[in-house]
Amino acid sequence: MIAKTDQEITKIREAGACAAWVLNQVKKAVTPGISTYDLDQIAKKVMEESGAVSSTYGYGRKGNEFPAYMCVSVNEQLVHGIGNKGKILKEGDIVSLDVALNYNGFVGDNTCTVGLGELAEPVKNLLRVTEQALHKGIEQAREGNKVGDISWAIQSFAEKNHLGVVRELVGHGVGREMHEEPQIPNFGVPRSGPLLCAGMVIAIEPMLTLGSPAIKTLSDGWTMVTQDGNYCAHFEHTVLITKDLPEILTSLKN
Repeated sequence: MIAKTDQEITKIREAGACAAWVLNQVKKAVTPGISTYDLDQIAKKVMEESGAVSSTYGYGRKGNEFPAYMCVSVNEQLVHGIGNKGKILKEGDIVSLDVALNYNGFVGDNTCTVGLGELAEPVKNLLRVTEQALHKGIEQAREGNKVGDISWAIQSFAEKNHLGVVRELVGHGVGREMHEEPQIPNFGVPRSGPLLCAGMVIAIEPMLTLGSPAIKTLSDGWTMVTQDGNYCAHFEHTVLITKDLPEILTSLKN
């Protein structure tokens, strides 16, 4: 949990802006009839054009490296979905787009979940509440607060809206590496955990479910899905803690 220098923060801002740009380009391509593989290849192309490198491609232990340039997860798939030519998006689907990249030595990491066509009201609510929960968490990313304040803000808002909070996966610090300390759970106790200080950069990423929060990993060793087959959603921003308000580094405004 080392605060970044001003020079490092400048570079992470650039990486965050690049990650936001790539995610937005992929998001604009989401339409019925496109495959998840096509979306992954769009991410690859835009990263290359931007001078960035995927943080996910080749990530993992030897012999089970992640084989895609971003994570594309559909419906009951929560995270780490691998682009597949046979996985064609259709009306009523929701798809989580997770872009993490390295730009000039630093990482930007962001995710959104989008729906195709008309969605059932509970699914619309799932997407709306998960994104709102992200911003509830970001509001607590202030100097002097603790990680538990972020965690409780997300958990309490999600549970008030009757959604499941996944326990096995958490947010994290961001910098030269995609996953740094501290861990940022989406559940917890206020005023607990590590102290937040100006200059820290973290990825806050609520992962919520319509049903049970229990998840499992598929046989590909990567794709994580809800055990009950219900829909789930995932939103994420890279955030800088400052002396004042938190700064979202993966915003298109940057």
